[in-house]
Amino acid sequence: MLPSTTLSSPHMHGANGLTRVMLSVIFALVPALAAYVFFFGWGILINIVLALVTALASEAIMLRLRGRPALPFLSDGSAAVTAILLGMAIPPLTPWWMIVLGAMFALVFAKHLYGGLGYNPFNPAMAGYVLLLISFPLEMSTWAAPSTEAAHSLSMLESIRYSLLGTLPNGIMLDAVSAATPLDTVRTQVLLDKSLTELASTGTIAGRGWEWVNGLCLLGGLWLVSRRTITWHIPVGLLAALLTLSSLFYLVDAGRYASPALHLFSGATMLGAFFIATDPVSAATTPMGRLVYGVGIGVLTFVIRTWGGYPDGIAFAVLLMNMAAPTIDYYTRPRVFGQSGR
Repeated sequence: MLPSTTLSSPHMHGANGLTRVMLSVIFALVPALAAYVFFFGWGILINIVLALVTALASEAIMLRLRGRPALPFLSDGSAAVTAILLGMAIPPLTPWWMIVLGAMFALVFAKHLYGGLGYNPFNPAMAGYVLLLISFPLEMSTWAAPSTEAAHSLSMLESIRYSLLGTLPNGIMLDAVSAATPLDTVRTQVLLDKSLTELASTGTIAGRGWEWVNGLCLLGGLWLVSRRTITWHIPVGLLAALLTLSSLFYLVDAGRYASPALHLFSGATMLGAFFIATDPVSAATTPMGRLVYGVGIGVLTFVIRTWGGYPDGIAFAVLLMNMAAPTIDYYTRPRVFGQSGR
């Protein structure tokens, strides 16, 4: 028998370092971000810039207070990814101070107070988002209308002025630049006991603009899977559960329950499935555990969207399953080779 080519340690590290992973995630988000800007205006970019500055400043201050070197942690890309995800989740018509508050909470309370990267039990971006959603529901539900439907589309300077000063151009009211999201419209229709069949005649599968953003998030996510930056388990579990439940209820009563296409390609579904739920720190880690974790997020998202008090349930579902991740890992540990039990 030929001698084994695998010698004793130390071995060469794999190519997927933390910074490389974070840069891949950011690159995969670029097409969806471009669609966001095209359909919903410059406010998304303003959100991201404000969140980036706040996140990096908060990270530097906390590292200084903890006596840690700043440069290695600031350059790893984790704070930047948190800021970008938070900025993409927040409506583009949000005041600047809310974005700063959400990013600061995400980095300080949801990350560093637990010990920093690798010790946070909750997804920092979703923790910051949920804080804003619960505290300021009106502002967090005021989303920009798609450029093809808006009575007036804000330029970059007008968007900056509205974010910083809260003022719109003369003669322009907020209703002219804002609109309810498709999921919010569905929730309102259901609360008013109206049929959802009229929504199927809008000419889009999930709302103008939203289907493009989610489609490009899907493509970016598949690219990450192909590069093995993330595994397929969590996205497949989440999307399969959401597709199955939405299809069953839609077949039972299409007038009361939203279509599977709307569930999959509206809101933060694809962003959540491939970029948020797959956070390697706060998610389950075993192969079977990742599937269970993803299914749990999909089920909770459907339940919150259908019967809950918020139009989209991705953020709440992710945080709830973050709490369950250690238990899921415990009960889905693979059997140790050569042993009959766990």
